[in-house]
Amino acid sequence: MPTFTGASTLTDTTLGLALGPALTPDGATLRAGFFHGFATRPQVLARGLLVLADVTATRYVNYTPASLRDPVLTANGDRLRAECFSACNGVYARLDLLGDGFDGGDIGLGTTNVDIGTTMRRQLSAMRRSDLLHLDVGVAGMALSQPGTTSVERPVDMPDRWIRALGNTAEMHRGLRRALDCDAAAARRFLAALPPVTGVARSGWLTADRSGVRIATRPARDAVHVAGLHRLAAAKRLLPHVQGLTLYGPADPVPGPVAVEVHLPAGRLTLGLTEEPWRGHSGEGALLPALAAPTVMEDAELISAILAFDPVVDVSRLARESALDDGAVRDALAVLASSGRVGWDLHDNAWFHRELPDDPDRALADNPRLVAARALVDDGAVTDDGGEVWTVRTARGDHRVTRSPDRCTCTWYLRHAGRRGPCKHQLAVRITRKDALT
Repeated sequence: MPTFTGASTLTDTTLGLALGPALTPDGATLRAGFFHGFATRPQVLARGLLVLADVTATRYVNYTPASLRDPVLTANGDRLRAECFSACNGVYARLDLLGDGFDGGDIGLGTTNVDIGTTMRRQLSAMRRSDLLHLDVGVAGMALSQPGTTSVERPVDMPDRWIRALGNTAEMHRGLRRALDCDAAAARRFLAALPPVTGVARSGWLTADRSGVRIATRPARDAVHVAGLHRLAAAKRLLPHVQGLTLYGPADPVPGPVAVEVHLPAGRLTLGLTEEPWRGHSGEGALLPALAAPTVMEDAELISAILAFDPVVDVSRLARESALDDGAVRDALAVLASSGRVGWDLHDNAWFHRELPDDPDRALADNPRLVAARALVDDGAVTDDGGEVWTVRTARGDHRVTRSPDRCTCTWYLRHAGRRGPCKHQLAVRITRKDALT
């Protein structure tokens, strides 16, 4: 077993991180930090971190400030990523700081979680384009240094809810399409016109037109519905630096999760929104279909052993080295996502690796619908009625599940219509069918 420079802690409610820089593809290292260097775009870095601090300190449903300001920092060898969720869990924010945004230091490998406190916020807010800024990230936390000024933030506990949300976010974003792109001028006009975070929630269908992005009240071809446009307001801090914008939405023109990618010098800001402002990423159930595979836990253990801190995970390489097919690898990555160990980058259209403590039981503990579905299967409650219709017996009566289209007669499905993942009866049928096929 490797010896770490710091210890991680896992409780029922929080996850404390301090292990990232101790692990590398070449084995354990006692190096205390995974990045030391100067920012070539200090104001972009400063304002980007402030955007994340704003997001995680805000409840966007009935606007209320909160005390959280703690992004997750991951070094992937060629970039630094800082991620967070809003206090209401309905907004995901990630700042990607690319390699050409730094000078005089190598980006290492690792993950930690820090709090952006009052002192650091003041330093970030006062940052100018011409200022000299040195960044130090590692097992001891994050330090920002300027001539005569240094602020240091230590590692803090990660909210347990964030782990569930990281997995759902990865799977939700994996299903989005690239809907529109616009240049710097159009992107700045769109962001500047957004309602303030304290304003009345406004929704609309975003579509491309000659001026860039138009907000309509009705759906149109290739339009993307955004509920709660005020949830994008934090990006206004970066207006002077915006170089373009990309919008991602569901494959069909229906309401669903969306993501907005703001292009920056030597970086990108991604804001992911749930379908409705009152819905949090942690409860979306996006991973459930993949977690229902019969051998997915064993496959995930194998894939976990050959991940290599990749900034872009190569599914074909993992399939070759594990002797699994691509579909099994994707399902295994979904299990790792449920522990926060992989995320999805829309720009690269690929998973990336973040190193968090492995918890193989989390996939079941965080998904009671999956546990209930497995119990139904073990009790022999699933019956094939022939064709594409199945009956699932429960203490409260029988439910009929059809496979094409995938529907169930239970109250939960009728309430959510498949927009928050499958119900336990649909999962039980999937497990039964996959066991039969295996």
